[in-house]
Amino acid sequence: MNLTRQRAREIASRMSSRMVVVYGDVMLDEFVWGDVTRISPEAPVPVVDIRRESVHLGGAANVLANLIALGSRASVVGVIGEDQAGERLRAELRRATNVESADESLIVDASRPSTIKTRIIAHNQLVVRADRERRAPVEAAIEERLISVLQSALEEADAFVVSDYDKGAVTPRVLARIMSVAYERGIPVLVDPKIRNFAAYRPATLITPNHHEALRLTGMEDHTDDSLKTAAHSIRERLGCESVLITRGERGMMLLEKDREPIYVATAAREVYDVTGAGDTVIATLSAALAAGATMLEAAILANHAAGIVVGKVGTATASIDEIIASIPLEEMME
Repeated sequence: MNLTRQRAREIASRMSSRMVVVYGDVMLDEFVWGDVTRISPEAPVPVVDIRRESVHLGGAANVLANLIALGSRASVVGVIGEDQAGERLRAELRRATNVESADESLIVDASRPSTIKTRIIAHNQLVVRADRERRAPVEAAIEERLISVLQSALEEADAFVVSDYDKGAVTPRVLARIMSVAYERGIPVLVDPKIRNFAAYRPATLITPNHHEALRLTGMEDHTDDSLKTAAHSIRERLGCESVLITRGERGMMLLEKDREPIYVATAAREVYDVTGAGDTVIATLSAALAAGATMLEAAILANHAAGIVVGKVGTATASIDEIIASIPLEEMME
């Protein structure tokens, strides 16, 4: 199949009128940028001379940031702590969406910290990452608040994304109450999965594990195409989902739709500097494209180009719809 730039523009033109609701683990991505010129005398580790710092939306909040970059309407439902990082998340969310009330869907849980991933980068290379988080599932009272907010948000949704980072905001109880509500509305339901909640991801339109997750979810170890094909079929059968898209890093993607043979999409990346947030870009582009009327394969091709763009940038990044369209060759070839 070929995806032309004109067809991509047609899909993109409808994104601005579509609403995508994202539910998952919101977090703050902190970056400390510097240079290394010496090794510490205290231990054989580099000493980073800090030059600047930056903060970005991460996790499910980065899915929202990617949707905004695509021109889609979007909201995110998640949990933050009663702390400075939570306030920063609220501020970054308002800035990203340009909506003062955009943070109303962030539920405060005073019993847990806001999730922060701090990365120290020197000469465009990651030196170390430090995480502040609590991964235990949220308590029942928070689950009820999540369910209430999600039920209201889904009333105007054109697509629903579950962005599970295994930080506790996504629970089987919430999924059991919400997944069927979204699916029965006839909108695309997309899940970026983790093993802990695997059995609860139903009913869904599309599951998007990376190749490591797909093999772990199905108890396989061999990274061959045949193994991934078997894993995709197993995931689809166990969850009853319509399609499975496995991202394969530098090898692109594999899409299994219903009972058809899998389709392999070659990577669009030219240079890979940083894979941070690439999965968020993929599921954001998939959801925006499907909400705008794209076929599953068209959405996968667009997502592949979007991922190819963000891995060429350092840090948590997004791809604009103009960048994606410009990256599509005159004839998009499939294997």
